[in-house]
Amino acid sequence: MRITIDYDSCWRNSFLGGSNNEPLPKKGREFLGSMTSLKTEGNFKVCENTLDTVMGLLNRLIGDQRKLYQARSKMYEGTYYFEDLESNVTFIDKPQLTNEMTFIRNMNGSTDQNSFTGMIKVTDPVFTSNYSSKFWGVLSLDLSTLCNFIVDDVMEEESIQLDPLSIISRLESLNKEKPLENEGSVEKIVETLRSVYPDIEYFNKKGQVVTISLYCSALYLQLSRLEKQYDMSSAKTKVGGISGISKRGFTKKDFMDRYTTGPKKTIWGNPFIKKEKIKGQGEVTSMMTKASGQLEIIIDVDREKGLEIKNLIECAGVSSFYLGKKGLAYVSSIRV
Repeated sequence: MRITIDYDSCWRNSFLGGSNNEPLPKKGREFLGSMTSLKTEGNFKVCENTLDTVMGLLNRLIGDQRKLYQARSKMYEGTYYFEDLESNVTFIDKPQLTNEMTFIRNMNGSTDQNSFTGMIKVTDPVFTSNYSSKFWGVLSLDLSTLCNFIVDDVMEEESIQLDPLSIISRLESLNKEKPLENEGSVEKIVETLRSVYPDIEYFNKKGQVVTISLYCSALYLQLSRLEKQYDMSSAKTKVGGISGISKRGFTKKDFMDRYTTGPKKTIWGNPFIKKEKIKGQGEVTSMMTKASGQLEIIIDVDREKGLEIKNLIECAGVSSFYLGKKGLAYVSSIRV
């Protein structure tokens, strides 16, 4: 028998972790569609119609509303109608694919990495204390003076505007600096820092030194040095770190969270888009794939069994449904 299904605008992407063939975790499946998660290799998932898709669809058409793994498993009540028929099922998919910009909802209550809310607290003690200029002044050093500071403990007087926006602006500027070759003064800096912080990795995948990591580690080094002269408790968090800044880098939302009157800015959605640089192609932009077309399901059974399946489908009376996710699909013909 042959079942023909017409479908339109069906999504061919998935933005959840885990699998449809497994029980749902207590906290639900992990959301992988945020802008941050999509940067991780493997999280931008492109899907195609598979035998599992077809078998789940056939079960839905005959009125079985269990998930496919439940229908197949003997642990759940009821029999699996297609248990002895799966090997007889084949399909032909004829999709026409389009790429569209789609805004998806994120109900996890994630926070924006680069935004903040409320008024800025420029009078926080970390910016107005007698140690403030020496502490934050590390960020204003150039590479040679940074080397002198880290290796030889020589701090040159450098001016830097002492307020949260100026500090985060300087950190963002340093974060855009190109990686450095591990040679000369840079090599000396890395050797000194690794002797103090052996667990910190200062190199990228190409073996180059990440500039922002040197400055953030230098801040922690200055914090420990200044503690010999000043009360630095106002510069530290409860666990002894610097708010929003680690020894490797910084997170803008965590830094500004301490110096603003409002909470972190919650985001409830984002465009489903991934930009990546591929060697030989340049920058490639991937967006939501939608498919419209026709799916033909062929079940190799005798006429009597074919008529039985057709009768089950007609009695269930499923009018329209999703094919995979979203979109519109319906049975256009059944031939036995």
